[in-house]
Formats: sequence, structure tokens, C-alpha cells
Amino acid sequence: MSDPRPRARLSIREVESDRDPAFRAAHALLRRTFPRAELLSRREWADVMRERNQGLWTDLNWHLLVATRQSQVVGTASGSYVGNRNVGMVGYIAVRPTERGRGVGQRLRRALHDAFDEDASRVHGKRLTAIIGEVRPDNPWLRHIVRHDGAIALDFPYYQPSVAWLRRPVPLVLYYQPLGEARRSLATTEVRRLVYTIWRRVYRVGKPLSSRVFRDMMRALTGRQRVGQLELPAP
Repeated sequence: MSDPRPRARLSIREVESDRDPAFRAAHALLRRTFPRAELLSRREWADVMRERNQGLWTDLNWHLLVATRQSQVVGTASGSYVGNRNVGMVGYIAVRPTERGRGVGQRLRRALHDAFDEDASRVHGKRLTAIIGEVRPDNPWLRHIVRHDGAIALDFPYYQPSVAWLRRPVPLVLYYQPLGEARRSLATTEVRRLVYTIWRRVYRVGKPLSSRVFRDMMRALTGRQRVGQLELPAP
């Protein structure tokens, strides 16, 4: 029998300090949701947050949002605004199993998009150009945004850089969701610069071209004029 009591109101807010108890709770939720090979450490999160709060960044910004009920973290989302491409990159979104199917993930994603839009207005005085992200090819959300939101699952071998010592880069799909005019493909030059920006600025890889995996990605794009839609595996 379902619980007849009304559910507590869901609130979404941004975490501004690594001393906020929600900071630790959000990372713990992600650890239960994502493979360790795909997850940045809590210490790296803290370092990034301190840099932001010190006002050291110019056209870069990082956001950590939490969804709470009665002060309990039931969902979280993180992402980075990258001003040189005027895009927002979704990092992680995770929701407690008991809260799934209630729209918590969608509300977190919308709040993250709104935060990116505010960054774009502050840095460039205009709207955000696109949302980008990395997901596994069998992720149902990827299929949804390709079909309903005009996203392009970019058709080339993409790898998330290693996020921890001795861990290998992870093969994922990079998607590009334009927020203005619909697009069917991107110029290869644009994709190359986008991937470099992700590795160099979002993941802070000091010398991307020193990585064999990065060079392989660049080599796979050689000779192509445009990059279009990847054929996704059957659900």
C-alpha cells in the first residue's frame, strides 16, 4: 500500500562551499551511481570550488546543485560553463532510487541550464549557444534528447580523459544540443576545438596532445568536413 502522507516539498539550490554538508552528501550519491573510473574525487571538487570562490576564473564557471527534501539530499547535478565556446557542459546528474520517475532529474537539469544561461549573459551578454555532455551510448536519456531536443550524438570515437591516476580514458558519446537554430552536424574544426576545450579546460589536462588517446581522437577526425549523428544502438 502506498504511503498516504504528502511528500515534503522538493527544493533545488546551489552548493557554494565545500564545508556545506550537502557537498559531501552530493558526492556520496554520485559514488553510488557512477563507476569510479568516471568520477572526479571529492578533493578535486573542493579545489575547483575554492578557485571559483576566490574569483580566479574569467570565462569559466562550475556549478554543483542539490535537490533536497527536508534537508536530505535526494538528487544532485554538476556542470561547467565554458565561455570560449559559450557552452554548458553537464557533468553528472544523479537521483536517489526512491526519487526516480518523479521529475527530480529533469528539474535539476533545467536548473543547471538556467545557471549556464546566467553565465553566458554575464560573460558574453547573450544566450547560451549549446549544452554538451558525455554519456554511454545505451543511455536512454541520450536517445530522448536526440529524438525530442535536437541533440547531435557526435559520430566519432570520443573518450573522457582519465580522472584518476592509472585509470584509463573511458569511451563515451559526446553530444551537442544546440539551443538556437536546429543543426544536423558540426564542422570538424568546431568539434576538434570543442574536444580540446573539454580536455584542457574542463578536465584540466595539462597537455592533451601528449595523450595517445587524444591524438587518436584528432586522427579519427582528419579528412572529414563535418561530424553528424551517430547511429545509436537499439534500446
